Amino acid sequence: MPYNSNTAFGFRRILLTVNILHLGGANRLPRNLRFSRHATSQADAIGNRLITITRVILKRPDAASAFDYRISRQQHKRTNMQTKAYAAAAAKAPLGPITIDRRDPGPKDVVIDILFCGVCHSDLHTARGEWPGILYPCVPGHEIVGRVTAVGKDVTKFKEGDVAAVGCMVDSCRTCDSCEHDLEQYCEGPHSFTGTYNGAAKGGLPNTFGGYSKRIVVDEHFILQVRHKEDQLAAAAPLLCAGITTWSPLKHWNVGPGKKVGIVGIGGLGHMGVKLAHALGAHVVAFTTSDSKRQAALDLGADEVVVSKNADEMAAHAGTFDFILNTVAASHNLDAFTNLLKRDGALTLVGVPEHPHPSPSVVPLIFGRKSIAGSLIGGIAETQEMLDFCAERGITSDVEMISMKDIDHAYDRMLKSDVKYRFVIDMATFD
Repeated sequence: MPYNSNTAFGFRRILLTVNILHLGGANRLPRNLRFSRHATSQADAIGNRLITITRVILKRPDAASAFDYRISRQQHKRTNMQTKAYAAAAAKAPLGPITIDRRDPGPKDVVIDILFCGVCHSDLHTARGEWPGILYPCVPGHEIVGRVTAVGKDVTKFKEGDVAAVGCMVDSCRTCDSCEHDLEQYCEGPHSFTGTYNGAAKGGLPNTFGGYSKRIVVDEHFILQVRHKEDQLAAAAPLLCAGITTWSPLKHWNVGPGKKVGIVGIGGLGHMGVKLAHALGAHVVAFTTSDSKRQAALDLGADEVVVSKNADEMAAHAGTFDFILNTVAASHNLDAFTNLLKRDGALTLVGVPEHPHPSPSVVPLIFGRKSIAGSLIGGIAETQEMLDFCAERGITSDVEMISMKDIDHAYDRMLKSDVKYRFVIDMATFD
């Protein structure tokens, strides 16, 4: 139903309001904000529910002390479940402590006390407002491992005390063709899938909050079982994003024994791509721009390492690859890698660059029946498959543990590629 001045809600009381949220609880308009104009601004106050539509813009867009407001429809409803979290108040603001509402658990919901949360580049991009449509306050985190503390009456897969995980999504329409084929990440419903953070929330809340928090409430369909050993749980957390983002395309393109597979980039995603492709039995070639990473790539399981800036090394592999997984999130020349593919070979992209790649040449694609494709995380069923595969073989991410208060420093180090290979937050440090 469209939300406008002609919509008949049947509510008795209609008022114009601006609902200002600010870390620290100040319900006032910060000095660096001003009204630009009202877009059919109205609010319906009924009990403890408040719906607002308004538009406020920054006098100084770089101001770190206020939220990045925009036209939005938000439903604010206090729940019986509050929890501590770490949030970004605005695109330029450091993250800080906040108390958030989690929805009151329903019959199919599971409550998880979070033990560990991996730190993904998506967290940084979202918290710092580098992607459009960010709602603040923003609580990032979608590589979550924790322990079940309560279950709804209709939950069948989990019980109190189980170790459980939450990845990149917490809901989808569940009725479209993609959802019915266990590919919820490609949900064709009105809003696609619901992200673990910055997504459309249920339970009267304005948006979803992620794993930089003490606990989370999620429908059991979107919760994963974790069968790793207790001392592996922290390092298993990045499997919920870095693991499944590389596993899904490797499985879809039938990577296995007898296949020559390239992994471009040896970072948070790429190091998992090397590990998983090796475990699947492929001949793995790691591509890096730095000769200094050669030994590290071999240690991860690569059979060969190619420095992509070395023209002779690249030429030696021309026309020999069945599949290349490109994990790099920076704009670069794709032709350098399509030239390495065999006939019917595929180059699949999982990194999202800030600026578009240069347009690839179509000639080698046409004359070799080669393809360039993309892949997005993975569905719930294949994520469970990946977790079980990794647990059986003791595969985890290589991680560096950090405390919650060090998250901004970790973001700065990520921008410098100063991590091997994934940060994980120990929630025991968040008191």
